[in-house]
This record gives sequence, structure tokens and C-alpha cells, in this order.
Amino acid sequence: MVRFGVLGTGRITRRLIADLQSTDKAQVTAIASRSKSRAQWCADQYGIVNPVGSYDELLRRDDVDAIYIALPPSLHYPYSIATAEHSKDLLCEKPLTIKAKETIEINRLFGERQKRWLDATGWLHHPRTSAFHRWVTDGTLGEIGHLSAALSFYQPFQSNDHRLDPSLGGGCLLDLGWYVCGFTRFFTGKLPIAISADVLLKNDVSQRFNAMLWFDNDVTATVSCGYDTATRKWFEVAGSAASLICDDFTRPWHDRPTRCWIHESSGKVHSHTFEGNQERKMIQTFIGNESLETFQQQAIDTQKILDAASESIASGKVVSILS
Repeated sequence: MVRFGVLGTGRITRRLIADLQSTDKAQVTAIASRSKSRAQWCADQYGIVNPVGSYDELLRRDDVDAIYIALPPSLHYPYSIATAEHSKDLLCEKPLTIKAKETIEINRLFGERQKRWLDATGWLHHPRTSAFHRWVTDGTLGEIGHLSAALSFYQPFQSNDHRLDPSLGGGCLLDLGWYVCGFTRFFTGKLPIAISADVLLKNDVSQRFNAMLWFDNDVTATVSCGYDTATRKWFEVAGSAASLICDDFTRPWHDRPTRCWIHESSGKVHSHTFEGNQERKMIQTFIGNESLETFQQQAIDTQKILDAASESIASGKVVSILS
């Protein structure tokens, strides 16, 4: 049994707590907030025995094997480092950090301590995603030429939402950009060689992010995400023989089958549906014995793409990306 301690009591925290508690060999033994009353409120809702009024106090507990961090992005790095220093495993919400150098340092430190770490990017663990990988690598789509993705939610904010505060890592670039840039890394298996990006700002917070990415072998990608258009979470992977299309890749629609389509060049369409809970599968992977290296490199490279996108936005120029 892996005993989790949870840092944070926000909306996304409460959603994953339910998945942790319904996954075999996982349990939540403690939850921390900046105030004991807030921690008590959340603990009472989910039957967690130990509410804690300090993040640091929770890290010191000996009834916790792994830490789940669901704090604002600016706090991910310091508490990830503290998790390693307390010799506990780490499951952390995306973006893993604000900068790639911080992600690389986390990877180094957890490797030295021989502890496990994983970013909580659920879609990478759905059984459907394994099919995505198979169709790209087995020639079903032919030679990949272009990728495109769009992700948006119209003004999805609650009061005091950290996504509205740039000092906390707010804005759509680090939030939704993690998914669309990570999508290009997943399907190509590599970093782009260059990126050109721009954002639409409101009160110094990115509201819309758009980018063009260039990969070797003449593969290109266009991505867009934001908080100022209706809900979209789709992608297309266009190959020489067929295209793969999905309209809910980050999280399946709750009231519809988990699905995707392959469009052949002849016009014939193949519809595919899948079963499975991506968050529970992610938790099973995290607490299991299999290597996490593939997922860790995906996270490191995604952060490198976001760094380059930020540099392109600041300079107004195309930015080269070095592996």
C-alpha cells in the first residue's frame, strides 16, 4: 500500500483524491492546506484521517510514502525538491515547473535519491493513447507530415484562481500550453528544431497562445490554446496515408464514449472507442514497478518547448531549440 500525502485542497485536488482512494494499493493518509480549518474541511469530505495545517509538517510525516502536489505552478519546484529531500516519491500536477532547468534538477535529485517522480498528465496513460502510439509507429498513417491541436475553455476561473496571477505561474501558456506542446512531443518522439509563438495578453496574463513548430524530416505542427473561446480539446495527426483525429484528447467527454477516428485518403472513416480511467491508470503506473523514464523525458522536453515558446514571444522571433 502506497500512502499519499496531498499538498493543496483546490478543485483539481479533490478530483484526484477520489481516484487515489479508488485505486488498489493507494490510499490518502493526510492532506495539507495553509490553514488547518481548510484542510479539515477537505479531509471531512473525503474521509481523510489526518488534516494538516502546514505543507512542511505533512512532508515530515512518517505515515506518508508519496506526495501529490496540486499547488500553483510557482510552488511546484520548491515542494518537489523538499519531497525528494524527505525521501518520498512525487506525483505533481502540470506544469511540473516554471522552467526546464528546474525540471531537469528535479529529475537529477530524484534519480540520486532513487525515488520516483511523475507529472500528473492523465491523457498519456489512457489505453487510447497506447493505440495512438501504435498507429503512428506501425505505418497506419503513413509518413507523418503535420500535426495540429487546439485546447480552450471559456473563462474557466473561480475566485482567486492562480491562473489569473502571473507571479504564480498563471496564464494559458503554462496551463493549456503544456498539453498542446506536449502533444507534439508525444507524436514525434522528439523536440522541434524551432518554434515561433505569440500570445494575447490581458492584465499581463496570457489568454491565448498560438505557435508554429518545425521538426526535422519536414514535419510541422500548429498549436493553439486559450481562455477566450469555447471548449475545444481536439487534435489531428496528418499522415501520407491517413489522418488520426480526436476531439477530447486531454480528458474524455464524461457523457460519451472515449473515441477517435482514422480518416483514410479515400474518404473511408474508421471509428474507435476505448474503455478505461486515465487517472487511475496513471496512479497504477506511478505506484507500480515499471520504469517512468519515458514519461519523465516527455515532461522534460515539454518544458523545453514551453521555454522556447516564451523566448519566442518575448523576442518576436523564431527560436531554435537545442536538445
